[in-house]
Amino acid sequence: MGRLVRLPKQATDSDLQLAGMMESVLPLGGIQTQQVQSADNFLERIAKYVPAEVLAFFIFINAILDQAVKAGGPGATMAGFPVMYVALLALIGATLLTPLFVWYVREEGDAWVINAFVSTIALPFWAYAIGAIAFAGYRDGNLAAILLVTFSVISGFIRPPIPQLKQEVRQMPKEGPRLVETNSAVDDIRAIPINRV
Repeated sequence: MGRLVRLPKQATDSDLQLAGMMESVLPLGGIQTQQVQSADNFLERIAKYVPAEVLAFFIFINAILDQAVKAGGPGATMAGFPVMYVALLALIGATLLTPLFVWYVREEGDAWVINAFVSTIALPFWAYAIGAIAFAGYRDGNLAAILLVTFSVISGFIRPPIPQLKQEVRQMPKEGPRLVETNSAVDDIRAIPINRV
C-alpha cells in the first residue's frame, strides 16, 4: 500500500498472454488472474486522503498556540500579533502546504492530483475536529465529529478514473487463424496463432 491513492492499471497484452500461459500450465483452482489491477478500496481511499504528515505539523503548531492562549487568555499575543491571527495564518499555511506535500511524495502510478484536491479539502475538517485555535469561537465537538465522519465517508467514494492505454490492446481474431504475408521470419512466427485447449 502506497502513501497516495493509486491509479488502477489495465492489463497489457503481455499480461493477458502470461495469464493464458498460467491457465494452461496450472491445474484448475490455481492462480486467479485479473483483467484489471485492483485499485484502492473504499477504506484505503479514506485513509490515504487524510493529510497525516501536514496534519501532524499543524497539531504541533496548534499545541504551541493553545499554550499561548492558556497562558495569556483570549487576548494573548505572540511577537505583537494576536494569537488568533497567528492561528488563522497557520491554518491557511497548512492548507496550502497540503497539495505541495502530496506533489512532493507522489510516485509513478499515483493519482496525486485527485489526492491533493481531496486532502486539501480534508485538512480544515480535521483541524476543526482536533480543536484548532483558529476555530476556538466556533468549536462544537459534536458538530466536529459529524462533519469529519460525513466528509470521510464521502471522500471514500472519490476514486481516480481508470487511465486509457496508450496503445490499443491487440485482440486475437475470433474467426480463426489467418495467413499474414510478411517479409521476415520473425513476423512469420508472430503470425502463427496459438490455440489454447
